[in-house]
Amino acid sequence: MSTGNHGRAVAHAARLLGARATVFVSERVPAGKRTVLERAGAELHVIGAEQDEAEAHAREHADATGAAWIPPFDHPDVIAGQGTLGLELLDAVPDLDTVIVPLSGGGLIAGVAMAIRSVRPKVRVIGVSPRNGAAMIEALRAGCVVPTPQADTLADSLQGGLGSHNRYTVRMVRRWVHATVQVDEADLADAMRFAFERHRLVLEGAGAAAIAAVRSRARRDAVPVLAVPTEGEADEATDRAEAEHDEARNPSETGVTALLATG
Repeated sequence: MSTGNHGRAVAHAARLLGARATVFVSERVPAGKRTVLERAGAELHVIGAEQDEAEAHAREHADATGAAWIPPFDHPDVIAGQGTLGLELLDAVPDLDTVIVPLSGGGLIAGVAMAIRSVRPKVRVIGVSPRNGAAMIEALRAGCVVPTPQADTLADSLQGGLGSHNRYTVRMVRRWVHATVQVDEADLADAMRFAFERHRLVLEGAGAAAIAAVRSRARRDAVPVLAVPTEGEADEATDRAEAEHDEARNPSETGVTALLATG
């Protein structure tokens, strides 16, 4: 089950291994990502209005066929693999103060936070989610996984539930991540424009979330701040949604040092 990017990676790995990849996505996954998944060799199933429905069908398929179930975030190997990014960031920025990471199911930030803070405990790790459908933030507030309605957002791949079988990411985020923030749609659109105009990075809304957090809050108390943009493949639907926010405010430069590192 995937919002697009995990499925693409699994399909790529399966093709290298001569295996078959079956990927379940919800109807919320943009058409552009579905096309990319099929081009990567995935057998694609679009089912359900939200990701929890897609996950349920994916698990049923795995049980019925004997296929391996590869979770998008809540698995030790997935978390450990993504945690290697944290080690790379420490190498790249020896005096790192704060890392801001997109937050959805928590696999990326759990791995990055554990890796960084195991080596350098004083580094702050902050997770950022869109205002719409922030399932992990709602789980942290409630103390357990709770149903979180999904809504339209530029950061579509940061939506989706945490799974009824969540074993790792909720408790790891609670332990290793210092704080969470949420960004508005106008902030996401501004960050996407900034990434392209200033750095020639074509990012979808989820990939620009960390940049949005830096620019919208003008953090001056922590230098250097490292914002992690994670995903490209901005499709036509994202482009149209972004255009709707052209009148949004355009914050002045914050004075915060931001190293853009692709992950």
